[in-house]
Amino acid sequence: MMTNSSISSVSDMEAAARRLLDFSLPEFDASLLDSIVSAAYDPRSPMRASANTCLMALKANPDLWTRADKILEKCRNPQARFFGLQLLDDAIRTRWKILPLEQREGIKNYIVVRIIAMSNSEETMRSEKVFISKLNLTLVEILKQEWPHNWPAFISDLVGSSKTSESLCENNMQILKLLSEEVFDFSGDQMVTEKVKTMKESLNAEFASIFHLCSYILENSHRPSLLKVTLQTLQRFLTWIPLGFIFETNLIDVLLNKYFPVPMFRNEALDCLAEIANLTDIDPQYDPSFRKLWLGFLLRLGEVFSPGTSLVPIFENGSEQDTIFIQRLALFLSAFVKCHLKALETHETHQALIQGLFYMVRVSEVPDTEIFRICLEAWSMLASDLYQSEHKMQLNSSIAGANSVLNLSNNGAVHNGAAGRKYMYAPVLTGVRQVMISRMAKPEEVLIVEDENGDIVRETTKDTDVIAQYKTMRETLVFLTHLNCDDTENIMLSKLTLQVDGSQWSWNNLNTLCWAIGSISGAMSEDEEKRFLVTVIKDLLGLCEQKRGKDNKAVIASNIMYVVGQYPRFLKAHWKFLKTVVNKLFEFMHEIHPGVQDMACDTFLKIATKCKRKFVTLQADEAQPFICELVTNLPSIISDLEPHQVHAFYEAVGCMLSDKGPQVLIDRVALLGKLMELPNRTWATIIANANANVETLVQPDTIKEVIKILKTNNRVAGTVGPLFTHQLQLFFRDMLNVYKVYSERISDAIAKQGAIATQMSLVRTMRSAKKEVLRLLMVFIDKSGPPEADPKAVAEGFIPPVLDPILGDYKRNIAGARDPEVLALFTSVVEKLKNYVISDVPVIMEAVFECTLQMITINFEDFPEHRINFFNFLRVRKSYCASAVDA
Repeated sequence: MMTNSSISSVSDMEAAARRLLDFSLPEFDASLLDSIVSAAYDPRSPMRASANTCLMALKANPDLWTRADKILEKCRNPQARFFGLQLLDDAIRTRWKILPLEQREGIKNYIVVRIIAMSNSEETMRSEKVFISKLNLTLVEILKQEWPHNWPAFISDLVGSSKTSESLCENNMQILKLLSEEVFDFSGDQMVTEKVKTMKESLNAEFASIFHLCSYILENSHRPSLLKVTLQTLQRFLTWIPLGFIFETNLIDVLLNKYFPVPMFRNEALDCLAEIANLTDIDPQYDPSFRKLWLGFLLRLGEVFSPGTSLVPIFENGSEQDTIFIQRLALFLSAFVKCHLKALETHETHQALIQGLFYMVRVSEVPDTEIFRICLEAWSMLASDLYQSEHKMQLNSSIAGANSVLNLSNNGAVHNGAAGRKYMYAPVLTGVRQVMISRMAKPEEVLIVEDENGDIVRETTKDTDVIAQYKTMRETLVFLTHLNCDDTENIMLSKLTLQVDGSQWSWNNLNTLCWAIGSISGAMSEDEEKRFLVTVIKDLLGLCEQKRGKDNKAVIASNIMYVVGQYPRFLKAHWKFLKTVVNKLFEFMHEIHPGVQDMACDTFLKIATKCKRKFVTLQADEAQPFICELVTNLPSIISDLEPHQVHAFYEAVGCMLSDKGPQVLIDRVALLGKLMELPNRTWATIIANANANVETLVQPDTIKEVIKILKTNNRVAGTVGPLFTHQLQLFFRDMLNVYKVYSERISDAIAKQGAIATQMSLVRTMRSAKKEVLRLLMVFIDKSGPPEADPKAVAEGFIPPVLDPILGDYKRNIAGARDPEVLALFTSVVEKLKNYVISDVPVIMEAVFECTLQMITINFEDFPEHRINFFNFLRVRKSYCASAVDA
């Protein structure tokens, strides 16, 4: 017979598993399972791996669950007992419906008896707390299968047994809490809708007895652990129980006046009150009850701390319970404001409402992102509601004033109502503005951040949560600015003064202030905006000169760039200021600190997009339009930029050149040629070298240079529009020849080395160059149009030459070397040029149809881009060239 100590090899472990699975033996060897589990959970055991393999084999056996009772009763190792429960849980979840009735009843009775036996003893409750919790979960799994149809008396039995022992009652509350969570919170993914509906109806029907039990405990018990779990259980129920149990009993009074004042129960009581505050779509008859709750709560909260008390030190230095209290206070206050604001806007509760909002301002100041986001929802709703009310009042006043002078009394009523609300909230809104400005989230455009080591670095990933928070905060601050522009301006300028004089200087303080300043663009009148922005930019430029150190300058530079990029209306109205800003951006393009050059190029692109007319027309006191000076100095401006930054710069200048309004008198064709001088010169050198020796064209450095040039052209083509036809004509034929050379080299490599050649570095680089050619042509065709790139002229001048090098290469190549961009290109050709390419459609179809169809019909997974582009091509062919049917 094998003993525990004899398991010393893999063969011993396998023999132990066979013995445990031998159902002919009269006794289950629990001690043997103990030793296997001990080895599996001991990181120092040499048998750990084989013990884990053994446990997986045991778990996979479909009949071992029948020994679960022996495992639970006889095993001494806690993990072994949990293993037994896991077997039982799996059987309940997967086999319950096919088990015989007597087996189901046996499992059910065993679990119930086991829970009652362990819960009746105070000592066992403490020592076996985790195991009893697992047993409770197993019972809930059974309830999900059996209750209410096959176990209708469960709730009444549970309530009845709760009166026999406080320790048993405490565990029964845990079971009720788990059951409520399973039915109302987690049921969607685990049970069918009809089953969930039946369980909810049963809980509703029997809730009276549960509620009376909870009330009895809350009023009579002195056992802290029982009272806590009862409050926690009640909190789970409050989201769905009939409203009469909340408002027509003494429940709120008990929570507010008996349990909230006691620190031990305060968080659980507040959790319950937050659930009540979060109830929505409530009949107006309950508004007085909500007003009474609000007044009573503020009275009790005032005993804990006053509205003027800062919660920041309490949050940072207090206990975990203090942190939880502040979070739940945020939930209560935020929920009340969102759901019952109108109920509180009465003469009797006016002062209490403002007092409660001051409490929420204090909570919003706590340095915790989740707590702030909870409050932000309420502030956003309040600011939006007040703004809409104010806007509606102004609209009604203007309409009434235009229609009649005799309607003055009515106008006054409307005005006083809406204006009264705004002024009622004014003291609180000042505090909200302070918090919003000091806690402003980082906008997506800002690329320079402080890392965990306190260093200023370039941001590498976008935080979508922060971006969403910024958008909500921006909207809220815009509403707040509309409500009182002067207050917002005074707060911002005061904070800026504290940055300039150094009394509150820090990267974070400056960042949040500037992000807030940028976020309210358009919320002020033009004159107010001018006065405000001139002060801000002058102070920031002075701060940049004043501060020493690369990191300090990088932070200030990023904020200057963000702020100026957000105010295109001001920049368009003030040319000299715009010119100063752009020249400052050119300076920042030579700053090598990570992120500064990226932000400079991105900001320049944003300004060029929004203010392009100012750069291409002659401004006061200027000898020529700014773009003429820009393209002349272009080589020195971009000399320190990385390739992707150069592309952004060219895109910005192309955007300027796209303006062809009547006021634009510059020679756009000549300026485009001047702009493209650098890439054109490099391209000419590459082509000259290739004419002398074609091998130079396939050198890795040359291919990378070709890709850079094509990307630059791509960005210009995307912004300058049809004008790009003049640039494309200069190198179109050479570009197709380059495409052809790369196609041939790739085909040769595949012929010699097989499909694996497509993974080689050189082949992949050449394919990248080919893709850039295709993308450039696609962008050009998409942006083509009269007068420079008339569809007919494009169809006749540019399409015939591309058919053979591109379509022929696509058709001849192996599947893995065909570029999906070819399909996208000819989709654009057909969609944009329509009837002008109808004669070319059969040629295109002949080249792409059969070979692509073979690729995508092998299975439904490979070549996803080809699939999408192919069906898009077929769609546009059918729409625009239906008459072009292949022979």
